[in-house]
Amino acid sequence: LLNPLRSNSLFWNWLFLRPDVTTVVDEGGAEEMVIESNWDQVVDNFDAMELKGELLRGIYAYGFERPSAIQQRAIIPVIKGHDVIAQAQSGTGKTATFSISILQSIDVNIKACQALVLAPTRELAQQIQKVLVALGDYLNIECYAAVGGTSVRDGMAKLQEGVHVIVGTPGRVFDMIQRRALKTDHIKIFTLDEADEMLSRGFKDQIYDVFQLLPPTTQVVLLSATMPQDVLEVTSKFMRDPIRILSRETNLPWKVSSSSTSPYEKEEWKLDTLCDLYETVTITQAVIFCNTRRKVDWLHEKLAAREFTISSMHGDMEQGQREVIMKEFRSGSSRVLITTDLLARGIDVQQVSLVINYDLPVSKENYIHRIGRGGRFGRKGVAINFVT
Repeated sequence: LLNPLRSNSLFWNWLFLRPDVTTVVDEGGAEEMVIESNWDQVVDNFDAMELKGELLRGIYAYGFERPSAIQQRAIIPVIKGHDVIAQAQSGTGKTATFSISILQSIDVNIKACQALVLAPTRELAQQIQKVLVALGDYLNIECYAAVGGTSVRDGMAKLQEGVHVIVGTPGRVFDMIQRRALKTDHIKIFTLDEADEMLSRGFKDQIYDVFQLLPPTTQVVLLSATMPQDVLEVTSKFMRDPIRILSRETNLPWKVSSSSTSPYEKEEWKLDTLCDLYETVTITQAVIFCNTRRKVDWLHEKLAAREFTISSMHGDMEQGQREVIMKEFRSGSSRVLITTDLLARGIDVQQVSLVINYDLPVSKENYIHRIGRGGRFGRKGVAINFVT
C-alpha cells in the first residue's frame, strides 16, 4: 500500500521518497539576493558604521563578524532618522538590523521609553527582547517585553521604574498606554517586525491605535520577509518618504527536487512518510508545521504512540507552557517541534536544518516564513512538503 520509492539520486543521495509526496528543497544560506532600493550607501563592516564602542563590543560578543546584506544597507538610514521599509529573506539578520539601529539611537541617561517594537506573537517579542539585551549588554540598556500571558501589575511596576526599549504585542502595549504605565512622549523610533502580518486585517486597527498615541515626529521602521503590495500601500498612511530596501521575491532560493501528481487519499500515508523520514535522516533539529492546532495535537499523539521523541506547541497552550517548550527547543534538549504558524514568523533557532510542511500553508507568504526557520543566517537548510 505504501510502496516507498527508494532512490539514491533524487534527494542528496540519502533521502527515501514516496511517489505521492512532493519534495521542495530550500537551499538557503547563500546571500544571493537582488535588492531594489532608493538608498545607495552600502557599509560592509560594522567598524565603518561609526557605532558606539560599547555597542560594537556587544555586536562582536554576540558572534557577528560582518554585516549581512540587509544590515549593510538598512542600519545606516535608520540611524540617520529615515523611515525605512526593509524586506529580506528569513534568517538574514533583520532583527539585528533594527536592534543595532535602536541601540545606537538610545540615550541611556534618559530613563524613559525611547523605542517601541511591535511583533505579532509573544514568542517573537520575547526573542527580540533577548537580542536587544544581548547586543546592548555593554550599554546598560533596560528592555522590557510587554506581552499577554504575563502579569499586568508586574509590567506596570517595571515600566514605572523606567525602561529604554519596549518590545511587545499590540494588545498588551496598547493596554499599557491606556493605563498610563507606558508614556509615549519620549518615543522616537517605532518598529514593526513581521510587518506583513502586523498590517493584516487582524492587527491593523491595533497598530493604528498605538501609532496615533505616538509623537508626530516618531520615526517608523518596517521589516518583513515578505512585503505584498497592499502592505506597501498601507504604509503610506504613516510613513514619510521612506527608504525602501526590497529583495525580489523571484530570487527566493528553492527548487523542486521531486514531484508527482499521483492521488494521495489517506492522511495516514503522510504519517508513515514522516516516520520513514524520522528513522532515516539524521536530524539536528527540525520543525514540523501543521495548519491547525487540532492537527498538531493529533500528530503529536500519533508520533508519541510510535515512541518518537517530539514536542509540540500552539496558541491554545498556556504562556508558561509555551515558554518551557521553546526553552527546551532552543537548548537542544528537544530536537523535533510540531507547531502551527505560531512559530513560522521570526523565531530563530540556529540549529534547525530541516523544515517539514506536514500541511501546505494557505499562502505563499506563510510558506516563505515557514521554510525560513531552517538554514538561518548563512547555514544550509532543507524544506520538505507533504502534498495531498
